[in-house]
Amino acid sequence: MLKIAWSSEYAHPLPPGHRFPMEKYELLPQQLMYEGTVSERNFFAPDAIEESLIIQVHDAQYWEKLKNLALSRSEERATGFPLSKELVDRETIIAGGSVRAALFALEFGISLNIAGGTHHAFTDRGEGFCLLNDIALANRYLQNEGLAKNILVIDLDVHQGNGTAQIFNDDPSVFTFSMHGAKNYPHRKEKSDLDIELPDGTGDEEYLTQLDLALENILKKFHPDFIMYQCGVDVLETDKLGRLGMSIEGVKMRDKKVLNLAKELKLPIMCSMGGGYSEKISHIIEAHAQVYRLAQDIFF
Repeated sequence: MLKIAWSSEYAHPLPPGHRFPMEKYELLPQQLMYEGTVSERNFFAPDAIEESLIIQVHDAQYWEKLKNLALSRSEERATGFPLSKELVDRETIIAGGSVRAALFALEFGISLNIAGGTHHAFTDRGEGFCLLNDIALANRYLQNEGLAKNILVIDLDVHQGNGTAQIFNDDPSVFTFSMHGAKNYPHRKEKSDLDIELPDGTGDEEYLTQLDLALENILKKFHPDFIMYQCGVDVLETDKLGRLGMSIEGVKMRDKKVLNLAKELKLPIMCSMGGGYSEKISHIIEAHAQVYRLAQDIFF
C-alpha cells in the first residue's frame, strides 16, 4: 500500500504576504483524494523526530538555539521564515514524517512525504525555508538502524541541495546528486558528489537527456541500496523562483524516470516534495500530484 506522511502542522500559517505557499500542504492531499489516486487510509500522521537523532546530524549548539528561539536576527533572516515555536515543531514533524516514510519504503518499495525536501539546512544553520534537513535525518536513521548502507540522494529541486551536500561531504556511504539552476539560489554552492548546473531556460528535452546521463554515470560507480528523492517542482517554466523552462509533462517524465529506476533496480525510494512557487497554485498542485499517481501506477 502507498503510504504518505501528512500532518495539519505542515500548513502552519505564515504572516500575510509571505511568499512561501503553505496552502499547498492542505490542497495536495485534498486533490489526491478527490481524484481517487489515494484514500484516507493511505495517509499517516507522523510524530516529531527524536532529539537524539537531530543532534547526530545537526550541531547540538544550533539545535539548542533553534528550539529556544535564540537565533540571531541574521540567522533568522537566512531561513526566510519568522521564527516561532510552532515553526520549529513543524520542522520536527516533517523530519519525523520522512523517517517513517523511509521505513514504509522498505516495506512497500516507495513512500512519500507531502512536505520535506529541506535540503538547505546545514549542520549548523538553516537557510532557504529549511531549519532541519529531513533528507539527512532519514539517511542517518536508516544507517544507524542497519536498514540501509549506501544511500543515493537524487535532488532535482531547481535549487542546489547545498545543506545536504555539506552534511555528507566526507561520507562515502551517501552519494549526493543535485541537478539545479546554475545561476539560481544558493549563489554560493557547496560541492555534491555530482552537481549538474543548468542554464536559465533549460527545457524538457535537454533536462531529461542530462538526467539520463547522470543516473547512468552514478550507477557505474556507486551501488545504492536505498534512494532518497527530492522532487521539487520549481523547475517549471511558470515558477516565480525557478528560471528553467520545463513543462508539467516534462516534470512527469522526470519523476517517471526516477521511479522506474528504483522499481527496476528493486531499490526502496522515499520521496519528499521540495519547492514549488508558480503564480497559480493549480500548477504547483498538479506538478506535485503527478508523482503520487506514478507511484501508484509503477509500484502498485
